[in-house]
Amino acid sequence: MDKGFKGTINLNGRPKGSSNVATREIRERFNLLVENNIDKLQKDISSLEPFQRIKVIIELSKFILPTLKSIEIAETTEEEKGNFKPITVNLIDPNGI
Repeated sequence: MDKGFKGTINLNGRPKGSSNVATREIRERFNLLVENNIDKLQKDISSLEPFQRIKVIIELSKFILPTLKSIEIAETTEEEKGNFKPITVNLIDPNGI
């Protein structure tokens, strides 16, 4: 053991839930970068075509929203099929294009 060390050794590593100092600093700097350029970012996103705009927003959301675990839907019985309600999303172009 190092003679200059005056504490207890954590044999379990970093505690669960604690953040890595380097990762925390990078996130803080990235957050600052986005905050300082939010108007430019909005202008750039607004200039994109609708499909590209949606794609960029979805990609950016990965940094904000937690990633959900994918699930597999097993075959269902007739009774279970009655409980399933599909979701339909209609995208409407506000410019009528």
